[in-house]
Amino acid sequence: MKTLDLILRILAAVILLQTLYFKFTGAAESVYIFETLGMEPLGRYGSGTAELISAILLLIPRTVVLGALGGALVMLGAIGSHLGPLGIEVMGDGGLLFGLACTVLGCCIVLLRWRWSQLKQFLPGRS
Repeated sequence: MKTLDLILRILAAVILLQTLYFKFTGAAESVYIFETLGMEPLGRYGSGTAELISAILLLIPRTVVLGALGGALVMLGAIGSHLGPLGIEVMGDGGLLFGLACTVLGCCIVLLRWRWSQLKQFLPGRS
């Protein structure tokens, strides 16, 4: 179980981190995505920052639950965008970005399920 947990954390974090270069350098595909959504450039920078924070939190054992929660929320937004205005395939990628978002969401959901009780420690007024 520990090995699978580590694999899911690393897989989700690596996928989140590998997209940052494209978001922060203004790669054509990222700009197209956020222009289509009417959120360029703030949405691109904002989602990139949220993904960076989520990836870091996923790699720190004490904060995995927060990273998984953040990653799941960001990926729900990405998947919603793909199911809406973007479409599954973006600029001829064959649905790769959509598939990566689904993979991260799946990893995060499993990690959240395994750690749901840990979320209490981050709520105000709880110990």
